Amino acid sequence: MGRALAQQLTVILGNAVVVENRPGANGSIGTSIAARALPDGTTLLLGVTDTHAVNPAAMRNLPYDPLRDFVSVSNITNVPLVLAVGPTRKEADLQGFIAAAKAQPGVLTNASWGVGSTSQIAMLRLADAAGFELLHVPFTGAAPAAQALAAGQVDSMVLPAGAGEALSRDGGIRLLAALSPARLFLLPGLPTLQEQGVVLSVSIYQAVFAPTRTPGPIVERLNGAIRQALRAGPLLEVLRSQAAIPEPTSPQGLTELVRREQDAWGRIIRASNIRLE
Repeated sequence: MGRALAQQLTVILGNAVVVENRPGANGSIGTSIAARALPDGTTLLLGVTDTHAVNPAAMRNLPYDPLRDFVSVSNITNVPLVLAVGPTRKEADLQGFIAAAKAQPGVLTNASWGVGSTSQIAMLRLADAAGFELLHVPFTGAAPAAQALAAGQVDSMVLPAGAGEALSRDGGIRLLAALSPARLFLLPGLPTLQEQGVVLSVSIYQAVFAPTRTPGPIVERLNGAIRQALRAGPLLEVLRSQAAIPEPTSPQGLTELVRREQDAWGRIIRASNIRLE
């Protein structure tokens, strides 16, 4: 998504926009580099739920502060999530799965792409809302976790809707619920959590930030350019593959989103004593 956005911003702004990957430490390495960049509008951060909601609660010595060290530019989209189960589970719907989990607390297993991942914490939020407990089985990435789910080695997993839809095509896994507030155009037959009696919606946001003290006129220009980019076909195709829709915001709207998500994810992280070191 970042590359597709960069391509459109290059055309709109008339300057080359390049993607520089700085992975590691759940996104905190690249985020820290962006926080220390000159506040002149030439360095931006594609921040996500992990960098701005999970890390502040899960990392004791986080080298940046999401609200102090960045100014909000615009949200891009909220990537919807789905609950998937493997071939060993025979429950017909979400309530059946919840009943099975409640009958055997801590026995049914839940795969994720790592301790402190949005996949793990999203399932913890669902378990908290519905009153059940699973055994967490972390993997070293989304692909091996999904493979274990399809092979029946684990019972369940929360994953992005686009990946869930692709993995469910051959019947290896089944989707029980969309964690979105409304049904997804990619999966119109999949009911939401709320339709099945669980009052909750969880997604992963992707948004653009700039280093703090970036001048307001630059932020506003970038906000307008992002809104224009989100009307372009190539970028819309990338979002569509994720079952996501463009959701640009004002800078203030993004700041409010960051605060809400920090509260929602942070509460579960602290209650579960999840630490990323």
